[in-house]
Amino acid sequence: MLKEFKEFAMRGNVLDMAIGIIIGAAFGKIVTSLVTDVVMPPIGLLLGKIDFSNLYFNLSGQPYASLAAAKAAGASTINYGLFINTVIDFIIVAFVIFLLIRQVNKLKRQPEVAAAVPIIKECPYCLSVIPVKAVRCPHCTSELKSAQKM
Repeated sequence: MLKEFKEFAMRGNVLDMAIGIIIGAAFGKIVTSLVTDVVMPPIGLLLGKIDFSNLYFNLSGQPYASLAAAKAAGASTINYGLFINTVIDFIIVAFVIFLLIRQVNKLKRQPEVAAAVPIIKECPYCLSVIPVKAVRCPHCTSELKSAQKM
């Protein structure tokens, strides 16, 4: 059983998937930092110095100075500011993945179109259109050489 598991784990696609997951997790952390530390502060500044990560609805009825204070007190909250940050995270990750897949698809070799095999030719005597495999012209009844190329 251990041998079977080792064979399964060492297959190329399993290792590729594991590497992709690890890189994806690291990329997710980078995007989260980009959103919370770079993108949201200017947006918050433009909207009147709002810190989106501190926006919440307090369901407990008691006032708290910040989301951290409400969480420390164990109050029930709806953290819509964190949700907005997460949605922006998702949009950035989805857009980057879209761009990546688009580039990969462009880099893939386009299948070469097979040379078109002619199915018709002209009779050299009467210039009628006839099938390529014809050995006699149906219009002028001339005998055609099968090795002759038109």
